[in-house]
Amino acid sequence: MADLARPRCQWVADAGDAMLAYHDDEWGVPIHDDRALFELLTLEGAQAGLSWSTILNRRDGYRRAFAGFDIVAVAAFGSDDQARLKADDGIIRNAAKIRSAIGNARLTLVLGNLDAHLWSFVGGRPIQNAWRGHDVPAETAESKAMSRDLKRRGFSFVGPTICYAFMQSAGLVNDHALLCFRHDEVARLA
Repeated sequence: MADLARPRCQWVADAGDAMLAYHDDEWGVPIHDDRALFELLTLEGAQAGLSWSTILNRRDGYRRAFAGFDIVAVAAFGSDDQARLKADDGIIRNAAKIRSAIGNARLTLVLGNLDAHLWSFVGGRPIQNAWRGHDVPAETAESKAMSRDLKRRGFSFVGPTICYAFMQSAGLVNDHALLCFRHDEVARLA
């Protein structure tokens, strides 16, 4: 059970247990595993037009439906898999988002090292921000550059706002508010 008295980022106020656990244990922690990075990029793309809690509550469904986000396995998905996914109520059954996940897996294989590529947009080290609350931007120069690059390579559902949400969740930036108990903890992980 989360200690509710600890100061946290404003976006997690009045959140349920799953969101509190996500904030306290995962959000902003630097990730360097290609599979985990692909998972987050896929989930952030699936979030487009929806709330993060909607996606977080379906994360287990996504992991099951997308072969644990094994990039090679997802890249091999064909039309039967797309039909199966469109009927799966454990995920968002948006055909464009499903095609995007499969196409992005194929492009990730072409790209090679997803970790090195994505972290290159922040010079290989997390950006340590010092936000006070609601001043966190929706996109940055780095997320715009990442978005342009990925789109140029054929990736989809990777606009600058999606890329920035990905950068926050995967720890490429530390956007925990200064007063949040996780800010300094996550900064030490860099």
